[in-house]
Amino acid sequence: MSGIFPLASPEQNTGSGYENRDDIDPRYRWDLNNIYTDLADWEKDCKSIKDNIQSLASIQGSLKDGPEELLRFLQLSDSAGRLFDRVWYFPGLAFDLDQRNNELNARKQLVEDLSAQYATSTSWFDPELIAIGQATIHKWMNNNNSDLALYRFHLDEIFRQAEHVLDEDGEQLMALSARFGSTPSQTYSMLTTADATFPEVELSDGSKRKITPGTYSSLLRTLPKQDDREKIFRAHFGLYQQFTNTYASIYNGILQRGWFNARARGYANVLESKLHRFAIPSSVVHTLVESARNGMEPLRRYHKIRRKALGVEKYYLYDSFAALIQHETRYEYGDAEKQIIASVAPLGKDYQATVREAFEHRWVDVYETEGKRSGGYMASVYGIHPYILMNYHGTMDDVFTLAHEMGHAMHSVLSDKHQPFTYAGYTIFVAEVASTLNEALLLDQLLENAQSADERIVLLQHAIDSIAGTFFTQSMFANYELEAHQLAEAGQPITGEVLGEVYHNLLKSWYDDAIEDEELYQLTWARIPHFFHSPYYVYQYATSFAASSAIFDTMQSATSEEERQEVVSRYHTLLQSGGSDHPMELLKRAGVDLNDSSAVNSVVRRLDALVSQLEKELELT
Repeated sequence: MSGIFPLASPEQNTGSGYENRDDIDPRYRWDLNNIYTDLADWEKDCKSIKDNIQSLASIQGSLKDGPEELLRFLQLSDSAGRLFDRVWYFPGLAFDLDQRNNELNARKQLVEDLSAQYATSTSWFDPELIAIGQATIHKWMNNNNSDLALYRFHLDEIFRQAEHVLDEDGEQLMALSARFGSTPSQTYSMLTTADATFPEVELSDGSKRKITPGTYSSLLRTLPKQDDREKIFRAHFGLYQQFTNTYASIYNGILQRGWFNARARGYANVLESKLHRFAIPSSVVHTLVESARNGMEPLRRYHKIRRKALGVEKYYLYDSFAALIQHETRYEYGDAEKQIIASVAPLGKDYQATVREAFEHRWVDVYETEGKRSGGYMASVYGIHPYILMNYHGTMDDVFTLAHEMGHAMHSVLSDKHQPFTYAGYTIFVAEVASTLNEALLLDQLLENAQSADERIVLLQHAIDSIAGTFFTQSMFANYELEAHQLAEAGQPITGEVLGEVYHNLLKSWYDDAIEDEELYQLTWARIPHFFHSPYYVYQYATSFAASSAIFDTMQSATSEEERQEVVSRYHTLLQSGGSDHPMELLKRAGVDLNDSSAVNSVVRRLDALVSQLEKELELT
């Protein structure tokens, strides 16, 4: 199944924008009939997947008979994958429009079960292929078999990872163990959502607010008084303080699971096991962490400017959410469309035309309704088109979220157009390049058209906060994960106190004197869902952002139109390549090498320029 690329947001139901979806103009609602026109067709494809699974299982033991059987397996697998895309997203997207619908949820679970059956029934493939030998497979591909040669990169990847593939019994055992491997993350989800009693806080104006993971950040952004922000902070973090030992026990389960899987497959550590699949050297993460930490000075300077602008004696991390000035520009959805279409003009007429098509042909489900999943994401259905989910209210954040998800959509469009299904999917390591480049282009567009210093200040704060959150915070999170996993790998005790001390020390080393020390912040590790759901995932937000920044920097600094077009052409090649090569190699073709610190340095330079521009604008107000 193709990936969903969300803008980080808790997955919970939100309040109503429209009570009834039928009240919304169809132009602003998804048309899922492009996937299936009726349930009978969906059920027919589910049956086809079951048949494919049986056919795939029947090939076991016959790969050695020759290239015909190998090709039959690969083509059947692709056929099943294309069907999985459709049968998963048809109920999945519909469910996200109304998460109260248990019937749709049941259909999702049916597809999840099919996916588990597929994994179990094909777990024999890699060991059997490896037993044949890479030389024989290459001979088959080189013998005028162009259909089989299509899968060269895919098959070579299996041989590259052969030393970490177990025998047939071992792979079967690993496939079975995966079924309960998700228990710690599921427990975390239940503890933080279904079983949580969210606190209510009375603010200085007498109003009462319930503090949930979904409302925490948004409330801090809207509260001008520091005392109110502190109340929100203490109430929210108190929820994690109450169950620190339980969270530590769950996280220890995550760490031990990762170490078990790494050792079972012969990796030196968990980081290597996570990176090897994509041929990413561990040095990339270490270089990222070191370079980002060394480049913190512009961000520290930003927080010191904020302290002065907010007029607070002591400045805490929860103050970093507060607006520098009280100015709000509302963006009608139609205006947001026009701004985004205009902003991508530097990427070429064809790119711009496809963005326009996305808006005109119902790729975006725009407005919030009862039961709709919160936040925003892009999901691409191969052979159909991408779907973008929004909960649009006209804020600046909404406009940038829309541009962000449209970047993901364009990546998928170009990949699907130029790659067969086998290589259409792309890794998260490169996924955030298109999304964040779109945001950078939109920022330039909006700054150029800003009507006042106040509007420019709001835009600059948004841009700086985005860099801080997407790059520097994620890099610090990666630093934390490195140290936490190293504790488990060394057999050290994992307790709430130990994890808190690790995080607290990192916070002090990264921010230095830019923020006041606050003991409760050592509990931050317990409230980061990615640590529990997707270990060693967050660093990829930072590497993607660094790559995007490097490409944007090169595009902006081009000294001629010919040079700029060459940069754009290399960028298009990256998006068109999907997953047809290792992500580091794909980025090199776009002019970015993450083996050194140059890409990170481009982020630091951009942040420094934005902070300086903000400082000047504040002096004018």
